[in-house]
Parts: sequence; structure tokens; C-alpha cells
Amino acid sequence: MPAEMLTAFLAFVNPTSFPRGHRNNGNAIVAVDLAERPDDHQAVAATLKARIEMLEADIAKLEATAAVHRGDFEREREKVLKTTAELMAAREATARIAGELAAFQARPWWRRLFTSFSPVLSGAGLDAQHA
Repeated sequence: MPAEMLTAFLAFVNPTSFPRGHRNNGNAIVAVDLAERPDDHQAVAATLKARIEMLEADIAKLEATAAVHRGDFEREREKVLKTTAELMAAREATARIAGELAAFQARPWWRRLFTSFSPVLSGAGLDAQHA
């Protein structure tokens, strides 16, 4: 807040700048001559209106920046969703391959050996059923 605006505002609001007296019951009596302050009210109002306009301009800039950031956020969100879907597909493939490996390892060694060489045997003209 600029110094001249603060000074004008405090002169308007601060009751210590007014002459005061005290009653017998302890209350303070403040004498205010409203005729001598109309310029101060207008100056303070003009200063505050200028500050309000400045703040509204700042708000408009921030809203524009927020819109840009919102677009960035949406793009990143779509990337995360796509990556998550790919990760889930990879996990499903890993689980399927792990199941196939477990089934392969559950067979006796001689059957695994025979199954792994059966394409070679069938390509050489040997029937896997006769072996």
C-alpha cells in the first residue's frame, strides 16, 4: 500500500487525530468537524478506487494464468491415465506369463525337455508322438 494512501486512510480512520475530552463516567468524547474533512473523504475514496482497479486487473491476470495451468493439468492427467492403463496391461501380461512359467515348471524335467525340443523333432521329420 503506498505511503500517501496509508496516511490518508489513517487520517480518516484514526480517532486519535481528533480532539477529545472525557466525561465523568470514563467515556471519551470526540469532537469531529465534518465540514473540514470532505476533501479527505474524496481523496481516500479515489485512492481506494484506484487500488481496487489495480487489484481487479491483478485478479484478471491470475485467472488467465490459472486457465493456462488448468490446461497443463488436464494434459498431464490424460498422460497419467494412459500410462496407468499401459501399466495395468503390462501387469496382466506379466501375471499371464508367470502363470505359464509356473505351469511349465510344474511338469517333470523330461516332459519339459521333450516339449521344448518337439518343434525341432517335428521339423526334422520325427514325430513327437513316436519318440
